[in-house]
Amino acid sequence: MKKTIHKAANRGQANYGWLNANYSFSFANYYDPEKVNFGALRVLNDDTIEGGMGFGTHPHNNMEIITIPLKGALKHKDSMGNKWIAIETGEVQVMSAGNGLQHSEMNNSPSEEINLFQIWIIPNKNDVEPRYDQKKFDPSERKNKLQVLVSSIDGDAKNTLKIHQDAQISRIDLDENSVFNYTLKSENHGLYLMVIEGDISIDNEILAKRDAIGISEVKSVQIKSKSTSELIFIEVPMLF
Repeated sequence: MKKTIHKAANRGQANYGWLNANYSFSFANYYDPEKVNFGALRVLNDDTIEGGMGFGTHPHNNMEIITIPLKGALKHKDSMGNKWIAIETGEVQVMSAGNGLQHSEMNNSPSEEINLFQIWIIPNKNDVEPRYDQKKFDPSERKNKLQVLVSSIDGDAKNTLKIHQDAQISRIDLDENSVFNYTLKSENHGLYLMVIEGDISIDNEILAKRDAIGISEVKSVQIKSKSTSELIFIEVPMLF
């Protein structure tokens, strides 16, 4: 097993007043040559945005972008014709930037802050037609079991959002003192796991809120919850 520990306190940080950002990987003005990517996972930003604020119109291309609100709601518009679509807590949004698009993302509340994860995954197909989708996921469906949120557009997984990469994003909510075994798709894949809330142990490593671990060169991993815990799994090809 090959593993890399990313402690929450060691993430890149930026406070723009309206935006408090935590960067797991190099992003914007934060650069760490040891934290450029984890396989095809390029970005995992933990953003808190003040009410009424957000990201103005800006371009993207050839990137799979996934947004997961943890608290509050976002709203989105883009050059594909989508006009201020709300993305609530419990929903997940995916956007394949493909051969190019522009979009805006704003807090959907004028007064309450929003906390969200934004994930970028490097695609396995470039210059595809841009696409957008979002879906609501029932939290009860991840109680002590894996709930797959995002999977490959070329795969046959049902009831998930799709991206152009042989990747999978999942969540699980574990009871205290429970055990879960995660099996990777292949030995060419790696798993990036972040603790959203709680405390876990994995391969003798103790991880707390917003700590993360990247694991590769292994078939499966065992996770033990030390307290009630919420986890996100991002499984990606390590060579792409």
